[in-house]
Parts: sequence; C-alpha cells; structure tokens
Amino acid sequence: MILHQVTPASIPVDVRLRPPGSKSITIRALAVAALASGTSVLHDPLHAEDTEAMSRAVQGFGAALDQQGEPWRVTGVGGRVTAPPEPIDAGESGLTARIAIAIAALAPGTTVIRGRGRLPERPLGGLVQALASCGVEMRTNKGGLPAEVAGRGHIAGGEVTVDCTESSQFATAIMLIAPLFDDSVRLLLTGLTGSSGYLEVSRQVMVSFGAQVEPIEGGFEIRPSGYRGASFTVEPDASAAVYPLVAAAITAGRAEIEGLHIDSSQPDLRLADALEEMGCQVTAGEEAMVLTGPERLNPIDTNMAEAPDAALALAVACLFANGESRIGGLASLRHKESDRLRSLVETFTELGARARVEGDTLVVTPGRLRSAVIDSHGDHRVAMSLALVGLRVPGVAIARPEVVAKTWPGYWSVLERMVSGG
Repeated sequence: MILHQVTPASIPVDVRLRPPGSKSITIRALAVAALASGTSVLHDPLHAEDTEAMSRAVQGFGAALDQQGEPWRVTGVGGRVTAPPEPIDAGESGLTARIAIAIAALAPGTTVIRGRGRLPERPLGGLVQALASCGVEMRTNKGGLPAEVAGRGHIAGGEVTVDCTESSQFATAIMLIAPLFDDSVRLLLTGLTGSSGYLEVSRQVMVSFGAQVEPIEGGFEIRPSGYRGASFTVEPDASAAVYPLVAAAITAGRAEIEGLHIDSSQPDLRLADALEEMGCQVTAGEEAMVLTGPERLNPIDTNMAEAPDAALALAVACLFANGESRIGGLASLRHKESDRLRSLVETFTELGARARVEGDTLVVTPGRLRSAVIDSHGDHRVAMSLALVGLRVPGVAIARPEVVAKTWPGYWSVLERMVSGG
C-alpha cells in the first residue's frame, strides 16, 4: 500500500497561494456551456478527476471541448442534446452523475450513467422523483447507479418539487436543465437543511450564461431562456482553501489566499468564520484573504450544515483546541465518498483524541496525540484534512494518498511548500 509521510512543521506555516479553480463551479460551468448555443471560454478551470468526468459527460451529449492549454473552449449543443451511444462514466463524481442524469432527460433516447468507487451507493432518490414528476422514466440499481434514463427530448415545465433531504445536488441538477424546458419552471425545494449556498453558486453560473433565474419563497422561478455562450472565469476553490487556512490556524501561522473574496458565494468560506470564533484573525482585501493563527485555539460549538465538506478540516483544528468542540449539521457526511463521520471518529480515536457522534453532531475532545498511519478510506477530503494533523504530530502518514487527484492533484507538493515556508 502506498503511504505519504507528512513532514511536521518546525516553524509556523507562512504561505501565500492561489488554490486551484473551484471544482463545483468548473463542473457547473462545463454543463451549462455544453447546453448553450455558440462557443464558451472557461478561464482558470480545475484540472482534476472530477472535472474530467464532467468533460467526458458533456462530450457524450454532443458538445465539443478543447482542453489543450487554457482557457478551455466549449462549443455547446444549443439545447439539442443527443443520447450518447456508450454509457457515461461519472467516475467517482456525485455532482457529475446527478447533472448527467438530468441532462439525459433532455436527450431523445436512452442514456446510461455509471460510476465507480462508492458512487454507485450514493443516493439518487430526490432526483429520480423530481424527474418522474416531469414525465421522465428512469431505472436505477436499488436507488443508485447505474441509472438508465429514457429521455423525452423535451420537458413541459410548470411546478417541480425536489426533495433535497439527502443532497442539494438534486436541486442543482434540475436547475441547470430548467432553462431548456418548454415553459417556465417553478422549482420548489423540500428537506433542504444545509448546502443551500451551492444553489446560489448554481444560480450565479446560470445567469452568467444568460439564464433567467429568480429566487422565490421555497425555491426558484426559472424561465425558458436557454443559454448562450460566454467568457467565464472560475473562482479559486474555497473547498481547497480550507486546508492552508487550517494549517495556519493550528501552527499559529499565517496563510494568504489569493483570488478569494469574503463575498464569494462558495459555502466553504464559512470555515473562515468558524476559525475566527476559535481565535484566529481573518482579514479580507481586494486581492486576497489572510488568516493568522493564535497561540492556542478556543473550542467551538457551531453548525456547518451549509459547508459540510469544510467541516472535516475544522474538526482537525478542534483537535488542537483547549477544550471540547461540537460541530453540528453533518448528516450529509454519511453519504459522501466515505462515511466521513465514521472516518473522523475512528481516526481521531486512533490518534489519541476522543470523538463521538450525537445525531448529526461531531463532538471532539482533544487528547495527547500520537503518530498513526491514517486510512484515507478512498476519500480525497479525508486524506487532505487528516494530513494536517501531521503538521503538529510527527509520524503521521496517509494511506492511499493518490485519492487527492479527485479534486487537487498537486496537494502533496503544496503541503510540503507550506512546511518549507513557501
């Protein structure tokens, strides 16, 4: 088994960097550009396994994609989606799979979507029900992938209700195709307990390509405007920025994150607020945000339902606080690339801390931490978050470190740069 040995930080982290492009935004922009008329130009996109999965999907539906260098160029289908002759491989990307299922509903004919790793086990129920209410027939494997979608070629519009209890991605998938419906769509959302910020990310991407999307009580009103090609710049990934921010927080160091603004709609910037509550100083300028860590972190009692992915890195910060912390709103972490709540509890215990789950709340009690070989559980965010422990605790290694290629292929070199004062 491959191991990555984490180099401890002998001095406080002091780093200035620009994270790679946002995975969430890159995937959405690829989908919308593929559905648009004309050619779109995507600046600063993310190159990673998840975005490669979306690239395969949009080409399968008939879009042309030039990724030779940057920017990427996408020639869209102008709303005339074709069913691919071969199954679409969504890799391990849940967002890609769910968007591809929705796009397949617009293609006359049958489309099969497959996944790898834990993706076939991840739920699709809310999306299947919403598409069924639109008259789209679909078969799944016990509620998961592979999925076979019998596309209608068009969808009438009207009122569509999406149950987001398991994932807000179900709503995002319907949102992205709604401008191509025959009539306006009144999209109503139920069961949305967290991650609503990602729906605002979806709305902003859609509007950038000419869609008419208005928030209403309980959802969105979306007109049948279609999409038009655009020049679009992908923001740096707030989900990636959480790692250098926590690295600075736990080493009493400093991290300067270029290209991210405090008014960004990316939900994972909620982490900066949480770290401020723990005693960090956060300042936001026009070109960068800066976090400076304290000598000792305070414990926290907070809810991270709007930013569950960032909660893993925040949980690592709690290992170095001067008391017990509680992080609530984490029910969705059970349905990711791994059961992330279980992964955190098992690993924190192995490291010498105490951790337990109460409902959807993770409770972390710091202890005398020790070295360990940490299983990534095939999960990129588990690997990247728990590697940060090794900045303070000698002898920490990550098993199956290659999983970071899913969203940040260069992560390990960046972590080394943080340790070396880069």
